[in-house]
Amino acid sequence: MVEGSGFQLGVIGSLALSVASSVAIVICNKALMSSLGFPFATTLTSWHLMVTFCTLHVAQRLHFFEPKAIDGRTIVLFGFLNGTSIGLLNLSLGFNSIGFYQMTKLAIIPFTVLLETVFLNKKFSRTIKISLLILLLGVGIASITDLKLNLLGSILSLLAIATTCVGQIMTNTIQKKLKVSSTQLLYQSSPYQAAILFATGPFVDKCLTNRNVFAHSYSPVVVVFIIMSCLIAVSVNFSTFLVIGTTSPVTYQVLGHLKTCLVLSFGYTLLHDPFTTRNIIGILVAIFGMALYSYFCVHESKKKLLANALPVSQLQMKDEEFPLLGSNDKENNEGKKANGVLSGNKNSLA
Repeated sequence: MVEGSGFQLGVIGSLALSVASSVAIVICNKALMSSLGFPFATTLTSWHLMVTFCTLHVAQRLHFFEPKAIDGRTIVLFGFLNGTSIGLLNLSLGFNSIGFYQMTKLAIIPFTVLLETVFLNKKFSRTIKISLLILLLGVGIASITDLKLNLLGSILSLLAIATTCVGQIMTNTIQKKLKVSSTQLLYQSSPYQAAILFATGPFVDKCLTNRNVFAHSYSPVVVVFIIMSCLIAVSVNFSTFLVIGTTSPVTYQVLGHLKTCLVLSFGYTLLHDPFTTRNIIGILVAIFGMALYSYFCVHESKKKLLANALPVSQLQMKDEEFPLLGSNDKENNEGKKANGVLSGNKNSLA
């Protein structure tokens, strides 16, 4: 019981860390890109991952955790897949309207459910599906303003959805099947994620902004905000792997939409972004969907625990109901063994 409560506290802690760090980095990056004129999101992400790797390397040298060897092909594929998904999401934002980009992010949940159902034989109850539908509806109402379609943008969005879903499912599967912690997996994979974004980031940012990241004028204020963003990103990357490993890819996506609602709220209260009745209704519907999802997940987890514990309790009840029968059988068997007779049932004698 103590072990179960400790695990639940760990999950709650990882969820809280993920929300707090993600909201903090969004506010920091919004100031960096909107107010200070640094629009190079993909290159900035590669710096995030490199600082994350360096931080974990120092932590490993100080024996905060032990590195664990993972199959080289698996970790390289995993690293490049995650790095590619980040670049594709940024390209999707650049070649689509904000509304269609939000639709792309919303589509990750149903696609993840579909992939886990088809390839991993995972079962999602009707109540879980309904709560996810309510959540997606609320986030859609709150964040989607327009839906302008174009062929290139649609292709990029589909690729972004596919790579993100597979990457997050792999994050969960690798940790559970190979018995690897979130820290060990992030430490092994972050150099490969950083490498692909280092190589492609400047090109992606050039396509999106028509500006060169290396020709940008780096004022002291910009440098300070970049350093702050990289330090917060260590917490974001760590908590992402931690949440997916301890819960599931779908739960992580649900948490991501909670962050969207919080960012919209913070944008209104702190940055005075425009806020409408539609935004308020959407956020309330989304929060209701999240509450339902959390309730049904906890309820189903308790049912599984009870189902697993039921056979043992039934056996104990049988022993308690017929204690004399059990002792007589034991005495009979012991008597038979003493007389050199094989144990058996009276009715089975020929």
